[in-house]
Amino acid sequence: MTEATTPITVHIVDDEADIRDALALLLNAERYRTAVYENADDFISRYDNSQCAHAVVLMDVRMPGTSGLVAHQTMMARGWMVPVVFMSGHGDIQMAVNAIQKGAFSFLEKPFNDSELLEVVAEAGEAAAQRTAEADLKACAERNLESLTARERDVMLAVCAGHANKIIARQLGLSPRTVEIHRARVFHKFDVDNAQQLVRQLMAAKLLDN
Repeated sequence: MTEATTPITVHIVDDEADIRDALALLLNAERYRTAVYENADDFISRYDNSQCAHAVVLMDVRMPGTSGLVAHQTMMARGWMVPVVFMSGHGDIQMAVNAIQKGAFSFLEKPFNDSELLEVVAEAGEAAAQRTAEADLKACAERNLESLTARERDVMLAVCAGHANKIIARQLGLSPRTVEIHRARVFHKFDVDNAQQLVRQLMAAKLLDN
């Protein structure tokens, strides 16, 4: 991590105080911020998802009360995008794998070494930033789409298909000048200068097929 990097906060959820303290000590030494929780319910009640772009969760699979797996299901239901790395004993590996299939980021089999932990946390931190950036881009593009009139949307789709103004005018029964006006409005609403930029934005937001 560098000075210019926004610090990642690692949320440590484990019912064993010794494990929480040891993980926090290691991660703090590597200049991560940490927050500790003695159980899943404590985490669910205190976690602030608005900071998910700079957060990672280390969560034990088995804990008294709400298990890590149930807590993860709650997080998914609430739309929390923070990457979750499960810490599992040998007998819990299959459960951890199943959790990954349902959206968790990864898992560490206990006992794990410091280098394994730091590598997974670094990867999860990068994934957190990427997920948030993609979600923000998609939300922005969706808002831009909603701002279009029906005719502007028609023109936008034709532009993205690579058609010239004259072709679009013929297809939509409009004059080339009217198509040009609609095209300019679409570019303005998406804050782009050309069709290539418009296509890239829509594809990046997964609102346009390849």
